[in-house]
Amino acid sequence: MKYQIANELPGRLRVTLAGHVPPADLDALYRVIGQCPDVVKSTVYPRIGSVALTYRATPGARSRVLSHLSGIDAAAIAKAKQGCGLELAPRTHSLLMDLAELVGSFLLRRWFLPKPLATAWAVWSYRKFLFEGLKSLANGRLDVPVLDAAAIGISFLKRDPRTAGTTMLLLNVGETLEEYTRSRSEGALINALLDLPESAQLVEGDTEVQVPANTLKPGQLIAVRTGMPVCVDGVVVRGCAMVNQAALTGEPLAVERTVGDDVFAGTAVEDGEIIVEVKANEGDTKLRSIVNLVEQTETYKSETQSRMEHLADRIVPWNFLLAGIVALTTRSLVKTSAALMVDYSCALKLTGSIAVLSAMSQSAQSGFTVKGSQHLERMAQADTIVFDKTGTLTEATPEVARVLTLDGWDADEVLRFAACLEEHFPHPVARAVVRAAAEKNLEHRERHAEVEYIVAHGIASSLDGKRVVIGSEHFVVEDEQVEISEAHKALIAEQTEGLSPLYLAVDGKLMGVIGVQDPLKAGVPEAVAELRRLGFTRVVMLTGDNERTAARIAEQAGVTEFRANLLPEDKYAFIENLKAQGANVVMVGDGVNDAPALALADVGIAMGQGTAVAKEVADITLTGGNLGAIVSLRRMSEGLMERLGGSFKAVMLINSGLLAAGIAGVITPQMSSLLHNASTVTLSMRNSKRYDV
Repeated sequence: MKYQIANELPGRLRVTLAGHVPPADLDALYRVIGQCPDVVKSTVYPRIGSVALTYRATPGARSRVLSHLSGIDAAAIAKAKQGCGLELAPRTHSLLMDLAELVGSFLLRRWFLPKPLATAWAVWSYRKFLFEGLKSLANGRLDVPVLDAAAIGISFLKRDPRTAGTTMLLLNVGETLEEYTRSRSEGALINALLDLPESAQLVEGDTEVQVPANTLKPGQLIAVRTGMPVCVDGVVVRGCAMVNQAALTGEPLAVERTVGDDVFAGTAVEDGEIIVEVKANEGDTKLRSIVNLVEQTETYKSETQSRMEHLADRIVPWNFLLAGIVALTTRSLVKTSAALMVDYSCALKLTGSIAVLSAMSQSAQSGFTVKGSQHLERMAQADTIVFDKTGTLTEATPEVARVLTLDGWDADEVLRFAACLEEHFPHPVARAVVRAAAEKNLEHRERHAEVEYIVAHGIASSLDGKRVVIGSEHFVVEDEQVEISEAHKALIAEQTEGLSPLYLAVDGKLMGVIGVQDPLKAGVPEAVAELRRLGFTRVVMLTGDNERTAARIAEQAGVTEFRANLLPEDKYAFIENLKAQGANVVMVGDGVNDAPALALADVGIAMGQGTAVAKEVADITLTGGNLGAIVSLRRMSEGLMERLGGSFKAVMLINSGLLAAGIAGVITPQMSSLLHNASTVTLSMRNSKRYDV
């Protein structure tokens, strides 16, 4: 079997296969991998052709595992299929086969093995539990493996290997069910994220074409500019850019990438422009970042989930204290074993993680990607929400409503040249200008030099040795010192009333003004009203646009508080001030200029059509532009917090009842274990259900 090592830690490997794993081969692959005695656990992600392995930390184990993987071929898979007996619908684990093997082998040993051999087998099987318990003790931990080893050991002390064997069976069945439940939730999340679309700027000669990223082939060239994502692994063949690699490396600052440097899927260009040669198919690289996201959800746990798990760990020593008290007061090994058979740790940890994975999976299916449960918790707690205007409250596809000409240029010339500059950048206003020129069949030749994108201001270039700028009034008039007569100011104000003006100047002279109509998105007033009803006491709109346009949009959206004429640092300062006042702030934006504020807010939400840099720094990304998704996100966040709280209460109540019943002798230790595992799986399955949003 062909594979590449994606990453590894001592005792753990994740390998990338040569292609997808067909559903019909999934069970067989699990079975063949499990034939390696050094493999402790394996998880296959079939759609992305990835396998995560945990192996024994013994000398030579790593090389034996890799050799075993290399030896897996079509014949081995076919042989394993014959042993599976039946083919089920695609699933994360071959659950029924695993359970049948556990229970079947147990019954066969009990019915047919002579008692001495059965006892020897039970002692041999105990080695796994004993080893795990001793390893925990050696590391100074009193945890669940120690509890399990002690409970089974008591049965051997009573000279009751049959009970020990039954206990080990129940523990193995519980572990199998729990692992299946967790794997199913992880698989659902990955499958949901796999369906998220991406596009790329394919370079064909002197032109560029926007294409689906999954159609890219090795050897093709793509252009990546400020605010755009790198959607495949590749090598830079032209240009220089600062690339944000935080999703892959954790580096907080962008790094320079120039000719000959490698760039990777899941990163984003913060500044500059590069031409990248594709090294691998998009399908082979896109989901590395998604698998990393799933694997790193432990890093982004909510405070509630973390508290539950820390409490679970702290309870284990009290389990031992209780068992000791029972042993001293009752002198009964059966009741002592019952005190050890029920623990809170597994149930609290599993039910919490399943609830979180379910929320993240449903989030992806509903139109938003969440980087961890801590962001959902903060979303549930937030009381203030701040919106950027362009592309967030207003349509991501604004329209050119008017072209005002000055100094002898005609309207077509102004629009043609503006489109020539704007076509290089992904901002919604830039796309509107390019689209307006295309609708009028205004073809343009690139007569200008290399363009420079100035965040939140505009674009600068040169034409026949003259400086050309296009952007906001602040950029063109104040920063570039382009003079405008009072008569022209009055004319511009009259002609662009209620519009967002885009100024075009050449060599210090204003040549034209393009009025962009930025219509409000459908459903925004309803979404804003519903967010207020769901507990947001303060709703604010921030924009770099002028006061008149901002007031019009705010009134239409139902937003009573807004700030206009803001630069990125102004938005950042506003969020900083809100947090200093004690507010829990959600910031929603889509552009490079929103990135600082998104990063500072308690929860940063990036719109799906926004720039890759905004998505990179944000905690949550909407795959579309519908603000109704934020309403659903709020409800789901509140639902997750309720589910975590409810699970905690249920686990504590059920397991406390089982402990009391076992110590009182009402139920046997084996029944305690069975009911404990059954309740854990039941609560986990309940937590894996869809949230009502």
